[in-house]
Amino acid sequence: MNVLLTGANGTVGTAITDHLGDRYEFTRLDIESGEGTDAVADVRDYDAVRPHFDGQDAVVHLALTPGTGGPDDRSLAWSEPLADNLEGIHNVTDAAVDAGLDSLVFASSNHAVGMVEVRNAPEVYHDTGIRAGHDEPHRPDSRYGLTKSYGEDLGRLAAEAHGIRFYGLRIGAVRDPEFDHPYGDAERGVETGRWDRGSDAYEEQVARMKGLWQSRRDLATMVACCLDDDSVEWDHFYGVSGNDRRWLDDLEYARETIGYDPQDNGEAWDEPPA
Repeated sequence: MNVLLTGANGTVGTAITDHLGDRYEFTRLDIESGEGTDAVADVRDYDAVRPHFDGQDAVVHLALTPGTGGPDDRSLAWSEPLADNLEGIHNVTDAAVDAGLDSLVFASSNHAVGMVEVRNAPEVYHDTGIRAGHDEPHRPDSRYGLTKSYGEDLGRLAAEAHGIRFYGLRIGAVRDPEFDHPYGDAERGVETGRWDRGSDAYEEQVARMKGLWQSRRDLATMVACCLDDDSVEWDHFYGVSGNDRRWLDDLEYARETIGYDPQDNGEAWDEPPA
């Protein structure tokens, strides 16, 4: 299978190619050249990116315009980077439809339903029974989350109007290899001087990640499940590992629908790696 991978040099892109590089014929596209990059183009420029869709069976769209905010940015103000991100989503979707691709896998985000966490933190980190199931409506916690919700809706339109299969992955927390564990964010905070190891702030980050973490190999597994599927018209799935305390909870649905069976669980860790 030929797969175009946008934003290939990023954290999620490298997780996919690290684990699936021998399984699919990837065309690694990014805005800048890098190790393993096959094509350089800006997804905000339709004419530049469109030729790279020819000959592909599927696209995994990860490319993100920098400056679109994050979990702590809940401003109501719009911005040029947010508009650019929507332009990229439109261009990739339009190009995929125009080129006649079979499927589009979209890197959505937990922030599309992030208000579940915001309104229930910190209790939600401690397995108190708070859950966002598969039928949770869009509840974006930020303008960034709003762009992800919009991308899911645009994908549904493309699927129902134009026949391309669409998969929205509401990714929880995928990290670079050195932080690919539920203590990753807490340890990174120690390195940057934000808190001390063992502090309340440190432990809260660990508790959060034990629910939200998706290991790099589980992320790659979920992508492979989508690429290999031929039954879904359009759908979304929560990108988390098999964490006991997950509040984004559609694991049984994902297992039954696309065969996603994660290998990792945040509770298997009781300390960071040496």
